[in-house]
Amino acid sequence: MKIDHSLPLEYSTKENDMKIFGFWVFIAAEIMLFATLFTSYFTLEHRVGNGPSGAEIFEITPVLIETLVLLTSSFTIGLGVHAMRIGKKKAMMTFFIMTLLLGLAFLGVEIYEFTHYVHIGAGLQVSAFTAILLTTLGTHGLHVTFGLFWGTAILLQLKKRGLTPETANKSFIFSLYWHFLDVVWIFIFSFIYLKGMM
Repeated sequence: MKIDHSLPLEYSTKENDMKIFGFWVFIAAEIMLFATLFTSYFTLEHRVGNGPSGAEIFEITPVLIETLVLLTSSFTIGLGVHAMRIGKKKAMMTFFIMTLLLGLAFLGVEIYEFTHYVHIGAGLQVSAFTAILLTTLGTHGLHVTFGLFWGTAILLQLKKRGLTPETANKSFIFSLYWHFLDVVWIFIFSFIYLKGMM
């Protein structure tokens, strides 16, 4: 395996470069998934039937907490990648742990939010609006949950193997995934919650 020391560790081999390219292709497919969900949401958002509308169920406080927590996690994962690039494994792992804890906090608020929606009569089978709302939010939440397991596995590999071209590549790809989830959340925050509260 030929290592190019002029490049960042995560890009330092041809294989690593191809894996990052392959992950961008995967992200493109994920964009299509969420684009489909958003399109469905915009088509069904006013089909509330006898159920509540977004203006009736959305609460600004949990949404702001979720947004603040997730955007902060995007900052910490960026700091983790920076620490990786300057060879500070301990700092990198600390920032990755902070990112995962923030992701866990986000998930906790989202679970509270789901429970609240169901409690006030906005379950999956109430209307087309509540069905697509919970499906869209749930899909994002499942991606965050997967990210927590993936990030934990990467931390275990970093602890066992250290900072190598392979672990750096995996860590960088994970950071791309996490940033993608943050971008999706900005769309959810802007076009589902804020628009729905108006």
